[in-house]
Amino acid sequence: MKRLIPALGLLLATTSLASAEGVLNLYNWGNYTSPELLEKFKAETGITVTVTDYDSNDTALAKIEAGGSGFDLVVPSANYISIFRDKGLIVEFDMAKLPNHANIAPEWMNVQWDEGRKVSIPWQWGSTGVVVDTAIYGGDINTSAVWLEVPDELKGKINVVPEMMDIVNLAVMYVGGEPCSEDLEVLKQARDALIAAKPDWISMDYGATEKVANGDWAASVNWSGSSMRVRLAKPTAAYGYPREGYILWMDSVALLKDATNVDEAYTFLNFIMEPENAAMISAFARYSNGIAGSAEFMPEDMKTAPEVIIPAEHVAAGTFLPTCSAKSQEYMTAIWTELQK
Repeated sequence: MKRLIPALGLLLATTSLASAEGVLNLYNWGNYTSPELLEKFKAETGITVTVTDYDSNDTALAKIEAGGSGFDLVVPSANYISIFRDKGLIVEFDMAKLPNHANIAPEWMNVQWDEGRKVSIPWQWGSTGVVVDTAIYGGDINTSAVWLEVPDELKGKINVVPEMMDIVNLAVMYVGGEPCSEDLEVLKQARDALIAAKPDWISMDYGATEKVANGDWAASVNWSGSSMRVRLAKPTAAYGYPREGYILWMDSVALLKDATNVDEAYTFLNFIMEPENAAMISAFARYSNGIAGSAEFMPEDMKTAPEVIIPAEHVAAGTFLPTCSAKSQEYMTAIWTELQK
């Protein structure tokens, strides 16, 4: 799902060279694409990649569904792959053009959202938890109480990322419900918890990587890779896995039905399934990827990082979000709309 600060319309190479040697238009989450990877790709293939950023799955879906986007590849989260597929927005791969498809790690090949990986290629995966500056708050951080029953030390100092699916489902799990719940009593409890907690938040913003690191915020609901980047800049920061339940996610690259640079798209998809190149993606944003053999190329500090390697005692509390039903999404949207007031 995701996952850092959006920088809309990021252009990573010049259009003059692009038009001469081939172009590719990638629609991806903000601050999530390694510039070094794209430089290497251009050096090896002559193809210039232009990246346009988005800040949520819903933003990406709406843009693509409206038509005429001009994008070739998009990077939805696991629970949105089936939505893109069912709406006819992405296409099944021609496997003859993807010889590196066999490099997808076995545990990420036959996933529930894309059996056999016919429409999506792993990009990165991680979790949604909470990052806290332990120099300011020394209490238990492995709980969503950190942001739903904000301790005094964090009042007015904690941020919540404005990602509806993550935030509402974390609140649902905190009150004892299941993700994508249709149970009105559970949803009311989650709604009440969110509304009650909001006055104690400083903001609802995507900027945790920078703002916790530089001390503007003391904590944030946040994603694992971003939280590792915070800790590298501020050693007192730590990442918590809420015991009531936290979200696991994987973002994957899909080929859009109306892509115009199809050959270039296949070249890129095959390129990112090379283990060394997959490791470059991870090294930039600090999330795991789904490509076998990439671990040996990873930065040393990622091989034991608690944000990347989930500690054994926290594994059981993590869950991948299913594709929520229309009714569940309607209820969550109503909660979210009220929370934004």
